[in-house]
Amino acid sequence: MLDQFIYPFELYPALYLGTLFVLGALIGSFLNVVIYRLPVMMQREWRNDCLEFLEQPAVADDERFNLSVPRSRCGHCGHQIGVLENIPIISYLVLGGKCASCKTAISPQYPLVELFTAIVSVIIGWHFGVGLQAIAALLLSWCLIAASGIDIGHKLLPDNITLPLLWLGILLSLFDVFVSLQDSVLGVMLGYMSLWTVFILFKLFTGKEGMGYGDFKLLAMLGAWLGWQPLFVVILTSSLVGAIVGISMILLKKTGRDTQIPFGPYLAAAGWITLLWGDPLMRFYGNLLQF
Repeated sequence: MLDQFIYPFELYPALYLGTLFVLGALIGSFLNVVIYRLPVMMQREWRNDCLEFLEQPAVADDERFNLSVPRSRCGHCGHQIGVLENIPIISYLVLGGKCASCKTAISPQYPLVELFTAIVSVIIGWHFGVGLQAIAALLLSWCLIAASGIDIGHKLLPDNITLPLLWLGILLSLFDVFVSLQDSVLGVMLGYMSLWTVFILFKLFTGKEGMGYGDFKLLAMLGAWLGWQPLFVVILTSSLVGAIVGISMILLKKTGRDTQIPFGPYLAAAGWITLLWGDPLMRFYGNLLQF
């Protein structure tokens, strides 16, 4: 049964990649929901946890709020988004980037996330072909996009995303999908401890916290998927890109020197690139350091 489903994709690569593009756009639409709603859900949970700790009555919210309810609506006029208004990418273009009811501008984040997720999905399909590696890499990629979007907007990396992925990476290593079990476990340990050590040393010398614990968990999760060997590549690549972007933003006066810049998206991007092209990157850095 599974072979009959996979065979057309193997026979017609264009059909496979086209399907992934459409699927990626649909997933991107859902990721927009996750990026917006998950932080709100977490904040409400933390608020009630604090009230419970202080032995205060919990605050009742006006309505249920999770990833499925309430229905998506315009943040300005409250107009509920209909099915035809929620078609990834296309609806935004047809509506001219404005609410169908009040004509308030819709954030371009929504179609950009949908398009980006679609493109990433196609790249995964092109690189890994049809099989378990592609399915696993798609799931990892989608979760990294969601985590990065949340970190950019709120400077936090939800455990709800990183920790399940960490355990999934170890589970996949039992079947040598990407790396062996030994490399996966060592990747988790070294991934977490490397950034934790940098965090402690930075705090000892400066008295400031240079990154959050979510970054440690994210690198540990990437170690579960990639193994311990490419972690140096991930750290170096993310640090270089982060430094270039940070300095550029300061020079352009978009941020100040004391502005906190989330490191998670750079780690996620470097980890994703390493998943696809880790060996060439390791050889490149090796030759560069020898030179």
